[in-house]
Amino acid sequence: MTAAPFSHNNRPLIEVTGEGKVSAVPNRAIIVLGAITESPSLAIAQSENATAVTSVTNALLSLNIPREQIQTVTYRIEIQYNYEDGTQIFRGYKVTHLLQITIDRVDQTGLVVDTAVKSGANFVSSIQFTISNHEIYYNQALSNAIQNAESKANTIARTLGVTLIRTPLNVTEKTRVIEPPTPFQASLLTEGATVPTPIQPGELEIRAVLGAQYTYF
Repeated sequence: MTAAPFSHNNRPLIEVTGEGKVSAVPNRAIIVLGAITESPSLAIAQSENATAVTSVTNALLSLNIPREQIQTVTYRIEIQYNYEDGTQIFRGYKVTHLLQITIDRVDQTGLVVDTAVKSGANFVSSIQFTISNHEIYYNQALSNAIQNAESKANTIARTLGVTLIRTPLNVTEKTRVIEPPTPFQASLLTEGATVPTPIQPGELEIRAVLGAQYTYF
């Protein structure tokens, strides 16, 4: 932040950066999970994978998750090799099929993961939490940012022994940031877990940064 006596048409200016933050509890979870199968036969690997993913999808639908909120985000076939004495030896095929599930009840995140794993999923790629109405929170962060800018400008004005004109001459929006809590990461899972998966969404932080110019006398 700077004080520039003659920076705008010979009008004295105080130029500051204002920052505002708002925390919000997520109301939406985005889960990416699915099945990875391997076999020397591509047909078998694909068949086993299709069976697992179909079972997972049906189980998720039974939780009243709309079909349009369950979509494929990755389908990949890879050739697997072993290496012996520098020689590449064909081992088989690896088929990966991942689904993205979007739910509006974050308290059901653990249930969704457990249901999918019990139904054939053996890989959870990520779980991310977000909010559907982030614009409301961002506007509050903007309001906090302008208050922060005015506070900084007042501090400079008092230090200089001048009077600040509270209405800024110019305001420029600079940065909009939504910082989610650390995503839940998991890898290969095994069936048979007896304890429900505890997943806590934490809080999101919505941040706004702006620049403001004030005059004084």
